[in-house]
Amino acid sequence: MNLNLRLKLSKRLNRSWAVDILLFLLLGSVAFFMAIPLIFTISNAFKPIDEIFVFPPRMLVRHPTLKNFTDLINIFSDSWVPFSRYVFNTFFIAITGTVGHVIVASAAAYPLAKINFPGSKMLFNLVVMSLMFTAYVTQVPNYMTISWLNLINTYWAILLPSLGMTLGLYLMKQFMEQIPDALLEAAKIDGASEYRIFWTIVMPIVKPAWLTLIIFSLQSLWTNGSVTSHKYIYSEQLKTVDYVFGQIASGGLVRTGPVAAVTLLMMIVPITVFIVTQSNIIQTMSTSGLKE
Repeated sequence: MNLNLRLKLSKRLNRSWAVDILLFLLLGSVAFFMAIPLIFTISNAFKPIDEIFVFPPRMLVRHPTLKNFTDLINIFSDSWVPFSRYVFNTFFIAITGTVGHVIVASAAAYPLAKINFPGSKMLFNLVVMSLMFTAYVTQVPNYMTISWLNLINTYWAILLPSLGMTLGLYLMKQFMEQIPDALLEAAKIDGASEYRIFWTIVMPIVKPAWLTLIIFSLQSLWTNGSVTSHKYIYSEQLKTVDYVFGQIASGGLVRTGPVAAVTLLMMIVPITVFIVTQSNIIQTMSTSGLKE
């Protein structure tokens, strides 16, 4: 019998059922505590207006209703721009920006991690230094650059800064450094080009990194509308759902119900992406490690 299997069996036999139950209760209580904001958000979306303003607030809804969602539909029915246009803009920016950022960050990280060329260390030091600056510091330079490139009031005003985010470059570079050089050298001896090595060897190995990067990038772009888009995009037909939802929230207490519904709708996509990719990240983290 394999030594590792014997150790696993001994550990399993030595642990009593009482300890298993205790661990289950402990982890369950922690999970419930972390899920409270999500449960409260879902409950609020189906509360009538009188339950929303109850003090102290109630965790669960007592008389669920869909009025908040119907009010939200009525608000959009009065808009001269179809709601489907806002949805298209949001998905186009989020998906295009996320895919582009993963490709650009990975392609830029590969030579920094695995190819020695003059100035590589200086370039990486600049990348690390750029992580020290928040978005508020770079707002004015970014606006001046986008204006100089005549990209104001276009999709590129949001997509171009997202492609150049240095966090993704740093993350991909750190993961690619863990790939053994002997593996890449063996591929070169077999006649593989740098492009083939990058796409067929490096990218599958660093799958945990770009899956994690997808979560961060999609989350940033999905909620980008009310924070950034109104600074660069002035046309109503190019604005995103999040910006429109922000305008609904500015309507005051009258629109508290639709705002609760909006909050739930805006959470669905990021949470769905996280749930779908989480298992892949854990699985690839445990199986893709290579050592020389």
